[in-house]
Amino acid sequence: MIDIDNVVAGYSAEIDILRGMTLQAQGAEIVTLLGPNGCGKSTLLKTIAGYLLPRSGRITLRGEDVSQIPVHRKIRHCGLGFVPQTDNVFSALTIRENLQVGGHYLPKAECARRMDELCALYPVLARKMDARAASMSGGERQILALARALMPRPGILLLDEPSAGLSPKVLHEVFDAIVHVRNQERVTILMVEQNAMEALRISDRAYVLSMGAVALTGEAGALMRDEKVRELYLGDRAH
Repeated sequence: MIDIDNVVAGYSAEIDILRGMTLQAQGAEIVTLLGPNGCGKSTLLKTIAGYLLPRSGRITLRGEDVSQIPVHRKIRHCGLGFVPQTDNVFSALTIRENLQVGGHYLPKAECARRMDELCALYPVLARKMDARAASMSGGERQILALARALMPRPGILLLDEPSAGLSPKVLHEVFDAIVHVRNQERVTILMVEQNAMEALRISDRAYVLSMGAVALTGEAGALMRDEKVRELYLGDRAH
């Protein structure tokens, strides 16, 4: 579903942030990217999405080479959804209007049906459809961002730090919502997350990045159980 092969990318001609990145995510998997700040996690998501084009290497989505396709075409034609870490909802718009923005390319009747489906999936949205997004809590805003990205029925969803700024209780709710999306919509999810143990709890597999390349990969449960991995890569020195 997602196949990244030896991708090199950066924001300036002199510096490569991604240095031969290679990874895969299969259909309906949740795959998490872990690692220290500056290791290339968010840059990789932006490169897959098309905000940043790779200098070399190949990005394949659903069997199609999309390495040089910009973001607006990937969202509409490649079944890609992207939820950035910040500015991921329009605060001045209502919940209804935010969802309509997400379904901009859909026919009007289909857009309305899709909104009904997502409100059934996330009842908190249905209760506040005409409230402005600015009035929502942090967790509710993340769920709205997730729902808006799901409006056009993407097959692939990229999430950048969905737990950023959330309390532990709300974090659980947002992560449970992500699992629910995967189970109900059969979406492949590639997620950047600093909260390593919580992310691994809901993931199938994970990649640990270091200096723009993959340092370690494995099944999520195995990584959680490996004491050396927990100490060196996940910041868990109590074990």
